[in-house]
Amino acid sequence: MFRIQLHGVILVGLLAAVGADWPQFRGPANSSVAANSRLPATWDEDTNVAWRIELPGRGPSSPIVVNDRVYLTATTGVREDRLLVLCYDAQTGDRRWQRQFWATGRIATHDSITGAAPTPASDGERIYAFFSSNDLICLDLDGHLQWLRGLSHEHPQSGSDVGMASSPAIVDGVVVVQIESQGDSFAAGIDTRTGENLWRIARASQANWSSPIELPGQAGRPTAVLLQSPSGLTAVEPRTGQPLWTLDSGCASMSSSVCRDRLLLTPMNGLTALRLGDNSDSPEILWDSRRMSPGSPSPIVYEDRVYALSGAILKCGDLATGELIWQLRLGGNHWATPVIAGDRMVCINFDGQVNFIRLDREEGQITGQASLGQPIHASPAMSGDALYVRSDRYLWKIVEP
Repeated sequence: MFRIQLHGVILVGLLAAVGADWPQFRGPANSSVAANSRLPATWDEDTNVAWRIELPGRGPSSPIVVNDRVYLTATTGVREDRLLVLCYDAQTGDRRWQRQFWATGRIATHDSITGAAPTPASDGERIYAFFSSNDLICLDLDGHLQWLRGLSHEHPQSGSDVGMASSPAIVDGVVVVQIESQGDSFAAGIDTRTGENLWRIARASQANWSSPIELPGQAGRPTAVLLQSPSGLTAVEPRTGQPLWTLDSGCASMSSSVCRDRLLLTPMNGLTALRLGDNSDSPEILWDSRRMSPGSPSPIVYEDRVYALSGAILKCGDLATGELIWQLRLGGNHWATPVIAGDRMVCINFDGQVNFIRLDREEGQITGQASLGQPIHASPAMSGDALYVRSDRYLWKIVEP
């Protein structure tokens, strides 16, 4: 087993802004929603840009925000085999610290991305940085190494020549990772404090880049972790990996599911809504809609609407029925999942073109546009009223003064 573990007691201060953190891919509850935040109407180089910094490495992973700090990952070196975990002050953009590690697994990726594709996650005490090389690194918020796992070192046939991108989920003191490709595919639950395996289950040998998510449990019942793949859905108990229920219907391999309360929206048969039952019962299918099928971005649930972005088309559907209400052509191709703040959404296409959209009941309206001038893979993050956007080379903070 390839593992570095540091023992000790970690003292952690209280979060400075409870509820303002964006601790993982797509933010709190993987929702892509900051309901109490306010997006700027637009921006340019001279307006509403608090700061822009050049990054010391490349990567398409999203930033996360914890305790007024922005964390993100990157890779550098001639072979992109040096793994960077970066921390910046959210107010000033000053770099607080940088840590570098050597990749222990496969570093080959598609030319448009690097090994820093998975978005890191935090439980408020530590940062869990995952890379396409299947290296999982745990640091405290000040950058002190807690443990490191080289999962490809232990499973050398796991990996993909176009790169891995599934982001980790943190549930009940467990870091859950999905490592699925045409080779050695598995999902694992790793103890957040020790870095040791709690469980490992074999998965179908199929390419998959979707990310696991937490499913809320009923009163007195444990939560579950949802594993999504082209083979279907599997809910597992987070501490043991014990399967709770399965649904054998193929899902998308990029767009990830979203859950609000006991309603699960998953990219299956286009887009499918499922009502969760008891932990051991398969969910009830409420509706499916081919017209609401998402592309690479994940669906978003907000109030009584569901939103899906495919190619250049943003679609709004009724959450109760899946019926398409309106659609809006934005232009360009989109990889990044949009974010919603208040009654507005921001969508950023691969060419760096930004659309601000008012989410009216009868139709969507583009209310502002901007351009970053850089290709964008990463989904943006929100904290307070600030929007954090990352390109391959730069990180921006966008906020109205």
